[in-house]
Amino acid sequence: MRLKSKKDDATISLTSRSSRLLDLVDKNTLKKLLHAFSNATGLRADIVDIKGKSIFGISDVQKSCRFCQLIWQYQHGAARCQAAYARAGEEAAKYGEPYIFRCPAGLIEWAAPIIIEGEHLGSIICGQVLMWEPEEFFWVELESMNKCLEIDLTSLMEAAKELEIVSGKKVQAAAELLFVTANYIMRAGWESLCHRKEIVRQQAMLADEITAKKHLEAQLNGENATNLDNCLKKERELISKVKLGDRETARKILGSLLVDILVVGVGNLPLIKARIIELMVALSRSAVENGSDLQEALDINAGLVESIVQAEATEEIADFALRGLQQYMDCQIKIKHIKNPHIIHQVKQYVRENIFLDLSLELIAQSVYLNPSYLSKLFKENQGITLMDYVTKVRMEEAKKLLGNPKYHIDEISSKLGFADPSYFSKVFKRCEGMSPRQFRQRI
Repeated sequence: MRLKSKKDDATISLTSRSSRLLDLVDKNTLKKLLHAFSNATGLRADIVDIKGKSIFGISDVQKSCRFCQLIWQYQHGAARCQAAYARAGEEAAKYGEPYIFRCPAGLIEWAAPIIIEGEHLGSIICGQVLMWEPEEFFWVELESMNKCLEIDLTSLMEAAKELEIVSGKKVQAAAELLFVTANYIMRAGWESLCHRKEIVRQQAMLADEITAKKHLEAQLNGENATNLDNCLKKERELISKVKLGDRETARKILGSLLVDILVVGVGNLPLIKARIIELMVALSRSAVENGSDLQEALDINAGLVESIVQAEATEEIADFALRGLQQYMDCQIKIKHIKNPHIIHQVKQYVRENIFLDLSLELIAQSVYLNPSYLSKLFKENQGITLMDYVTKVRMEEAKKLLGNPKYHIDEISSKLGFADPSYFSKVFKRCEGMSPRQFRQRI
């Protein structure tokens, strides 16, 4: 048996880094980016790992120029190109900018580094061009640089005549555009990494909460009815926060719900799966009611159900539930259709945090430094409801929460939420919820 050497460790490290990029960023997304770049510039581009090897399969990589195809027919030719790409990527990563270089066969190419969390995972390589019309010295140099391949020089020279000649100005512009593309990939990879770290953090938190809850229940020794009531109450709160677009609070409530479900169903995986699927269906319905595309919500739901059914561990199921929440909230209102999404987010946050104030259109507009009429129009265009209707919606969700606490009288809740007339509060509540506040309180 051969002992593993330091060289083996280094090889494993390089391989893991080369596969990590595709693990963080969807391959189809990368292909679309490269095709968009090529269509815009007319130049071929490829993504290579830190060893200079393309991360794509033969069927996915863009077709090379005939010159490079001739070089790559030879093992040594392909190997020296990969080594050149690796060196160029390393230089680009070292300086954090595009690196323009001449390949071993004599062509001009450039590299843009892909660095995620300080780790160089690969580079985008572009070029296979010339920067000047071939002259006599070029042909002499071409022969000298490629004689080690024992290649048919006549064919190679004919292929060189087909190469695109690009000005220095265009090379620099294309290199900068390539760097922008690399930065987009880095951001996508970083966001994916952050999401995974958040999932790991939430799973650790769930594990701690489950342990604590089991210990507490062992001491209290059985309060099933109360637990069921608490679960239903949390589920209503979760759906309420999803409708309001309050991601952070919704995530916390879902985490608490998952703890309850996993503790109650401990040792019974089918029961846990059924309960989580039921919860995802409720979220799906809520998202559609709040303006999501029905087909998109159904597709998300179908994918989640399939994943949950096939899951073999509670950690996997909890992970799918957390992802599902994110997907349902994302599909409620697509950001790409929203003008000034940061303003809409600020307005919603201000309303939620100040719901007990006497909120008016003017006061809310003042908080984001906009003209009231402009804000009103912007909000209606983006959200499909008026800003003051949204305020009412948030107030009614808060009212339902307060109605669940018997220490608050209905008149007190009305006043607390800015309604001077309790009867008007009851009228608005009934219009929104289909029943009076008193009837709602009796039902919960």
